[in-house]
Amino acid sequence: MAIPKVCGIETEYGIAFRGSPDGNPVVASSMLVNAYVEHRKVGWDFEDESPGRDARGFAREDASPPEVETHLVNTVLTNGARYYVDHAHPEFSTPECTDALQVVRYDKAGERVLARSMQAAGRLLPQGQEIVVYKNTSDGKVNSSGTHENYLVDRSVPFSTLVRHMIPWFVTRQIFCGAGKVGSEHGAAEAVFQVSQRADFFEEEVGLETTLKRPIVNTRDEPHCDPQKYRRLHVIVGDANLCEVATFLKVGTTAVVLSMVEDGFIDKDLSLASPVPTMRKLSHDPSCRTTFALADGSSMTAVELQWEYFRLAEKYADEIGLDSCGDEAQMADLMRRWEQVLTAIEDDPRRLDGQLDWVTKYNLLDAYAARQGLEWGDPKLALMDLQYHDVRPERSLYEKLVKAGKIERLIAEDDVVAAITEPPATTRAYFRGRCLSRWSDSVVAANWDSMIFDLGADPLKRIPMMEPLRGTKAHVDELLDDCATPAELVARLSA
Repeated sequence: MAIPKVCGIETEYGIAFRGSPDGNPVVASSMLVNAYVEHRKVGWDFEDESPGRDARGFAREDASPPEVETHLVNTVLTNGARYYVDHAHPEFSTPECTDALQVVRYDKAGERVLARSMQAAGRLLPQGQEIVVYKNTSDGKVNSSGTHENYLVDRSVPFSTLVRHMIPWFVTRQIFCGAGKVGSEHGAAEAVFQVSQRADFFEEEVGLETTLKRPIVNTRDEPHCDPQKYRRLHVIVGDANLCEVATFLKVGTTAVVLSMVEDGFIDKDLSLASPVPTMRKLSHDPSCRTTFALADGSSMTAVELQWEYFRLAEKYADEIGLDSCGDEAQMADLMRRWEQVLTAIEDDPRRLDGQLDWVTKYNLLDAYAARQGLEWGDPKLALMDLQYHDVRPERSLYEKLVKAGKIERLIAEDDVVAAITEPPATTRAYFRGRCLSRWSDSVVAANWDSMIFDLGADPLKRIPMMEPLRGTKAHVDELLDDCATPAELVARLSA
C-alpha cells in the first residue's frame, strides 16, 4: 500500500525594493524576515543539508549548501514553517501537511505572513521607500522564481518509474494549475496569453538543477527524514497559485498519482514524444485543444491525457482507496472537482472563473481590454498581470475579486489567520511548533528532521525527528503539557 503522502509547498516570492538607492533584493528580503519575527529568531540547522545528492545515484562535488546561503536570514515559525531568504527572494515553506486542504491553509497563511512582513518593514523604512512582494513565478524580464512542491514517496519505488509516469502528468496538469501569463520569455515562441508562468523556463526532462537548465522531474535526493525508507519528490514545475481550488487540485491530484505509482497501478505508458517542447506548446494554447504526440506515435490533447489519469484514479479509489492522500470526504470532493474541471476545460475553460488562476486572470484582462479598446500586447495588461499577484491586500487584483465574492474559497479566513501561528496537528511540525511557542529561547536551531536545544550546559542536545508522522498532537501533546522546562522534555524523550 502507498505510504501517506506528507506534502508541502515552498514559495519564493518576487520582491521589489522601491525608493532605495540600490534596490538590493537580498537586503530587502532580509528586512522582511527580520521585521516580521517578533520572538527570538531560531536559526536553521544546515548540518544535514545535501542539495547535491542525486536520485540517480551520484552526488555533485559541491554537495553542501553554498556558504552564502548559511549566512542569510533563516528562521522557523511557531506554526512549524520555515521563513527565510533564499538567494534573492523571501521564501515561505509550509510545515509538513498530511493532505491537500491542509496545504492550502498553510500556503494561504504564508501569504498573510508576507503581507504582515511588508507592513512591519514599512514602519522601519525611511519615507519614500517601500518593499513590495508578489506571489508569482515570472517577472516578465527573463527571471523565474520557484514554487516547489514536496511529497513523501516510498524509497522502494525505482526513480526511473517515477520519471516515466510523472513527466506526462507534470506536462499536462498545467491546464488546471497554471497561474496565467501575458506574453512569453526565455526564448520561447511569441504568445499573447499563456496558461503557465513557468513553462517557458524548462529545458530538460530530468536533472538536478533548479535555477538553470530546469528539468521537468528534479532529481534532488534530500528526503529530510529516514533515507532508508523515504524519498522526497521535489517538484519544481508548478506555478504560484492564489486560487485555493487550483492549489487544492494541484497538490491533491499529484498525491493521488504518486500513490498509484507506488502501488504499481498505472498500467498504461503515457510517455510523451517530446516533453519539453510539449510543455511550452500546451502553455501557449489557452483553448486547451492543441494535440501532441505520445512516444507510441498516437496523439491527444492535454485534457484527454488528464482523463486517462482521472479514470485510473477512479478505478484506484474503488479497488484500493485514497486513504494515503486524505480523509474520505476530502478525497470525494477532490475527485468531484477534478472531473468537473476537466469537463469544463473540454467545453469552455472560461467557465472556471474564480477557481483556476489562469482562467480568472484571462477573463479579468480580456474584459478590461475590451472596455478600454486595448490590444493584448498593450503594456497596461502586463502591469495588471503583475498586480494580480501583489500580496498587499489593498493593491492585489486577486484580493479585490475575493472581496467581490468572485473567488471560491475553501478555507475560512479565521482558519487561515490561526494557521499563521498554530502548527498542523497531524505531522512532526506540531512538535516543532509547540516547542518554539514555549521555549524559543532554548532552541538554538532547527530543521525539518531535528531540533537543537541549549539547556545551559554542554553539550547541546539534538532531538531527531526522522519520522514525519511522529511528533503529532496525538503523540506529544500530553508529554509537552506535562513538561515545565525544555530540560525536562529532553530528559523524558531520552528516557
